[in-house]
Amino acid sequence: MIHSMTGFAALTRELPAGTVSLELRSVNHRYLDVQFRMPEEFRAFEPAMREAIAARLSRGKVECRVGLTRAPDAASLEISEPLLARLAQLNAQVRARLPGAAELSVADVLRWPGIFGAEALPAEALREGFLALLADAVAEFDATRAREGAKLTAVLLERVSTMETLSAEVAPKIPALVAAHQEKLAQRLRDAVATLDEERIRTEVSMFATRIDVDEELQRLTTHLSEVRRILAKGGSVGKRLDFLMQELHREANTLGSKSVDAGVSQTAMELKVLIEQMREQVQNIE
Repeated sequence: MIHSMTGFAALTRELPAGTVSLELRSVNHRYLDVQFRMPEEFRAFEPAMREAIAARLSRGKVECRVGLTRAPDAASLEISEPLLARLAQLNAQVRARLPGAAELSVADVLRWPGIFGAEALPAEALREGFLALLADAVAEFDATRAREGAKLTAVLLERVSTMETLSAEVAPKIPALVAAHQEKLAQRLRDAVATLDEERIRTEVSMFATRIDVDEELQRLTTHLSEVRRILAKGGSVGKRLDFLMQELHREANTLGSKSVDAGVSQTAMELKVLIEQMREQVQNIE
């Protein structure tokens, strides 16, 4: 299955220690870059989190956010006097500078982080519940990447089909176009140099016809498109391979346009380049 490097998951779970939230989001990147934003209580789990993410993602910039809302024991609530005094001091300072500002309410104070003087929770008290939450979040994160990857695959296959149709339509016309241009050029040479040897004219025209023949470019284009189909069907981490093929396709389309001696073929080459550029933009998001 093809996976996008763009993914998102956000889960919340009630644990004995409080409410824990875990958010994973990622964007495309050349390699795997994982960044963490979380309370100190969860730092011990960073290796496990990094390992769980790396097991599902080989490329991408991932941001992992963890939040904890503590659930204080109602039977032993004790307000932190130092913090309460500091809040009162700050409230007075703000009111002195901004008389119209609302004062801190009792609810504001009681919700203030650390107001009950809670100590940092030991990692073991969080381990089992948090690792289960992590597993669920990573699974959802991977599922969103898979759904996005399926959409990207469909878009790429649609472009491949269009390019194959364009190539198939123009390929049968090439021999006749080359022959017609060859004869036109030969006649111009006869008119310009009446005494020139006929065999020399045929040789020069044949050499020129070889230079403008785009049959090889069309064959390579078809081969590259078949390879794109094969890679998409195979799945896995294929973004870099597809990006390389986009470069090869663009090279063949460019050559097709530069060697063309027919307006129709030139137009086809332009349409192919537009499709290739559209595909390249999508490929940038594939892992």
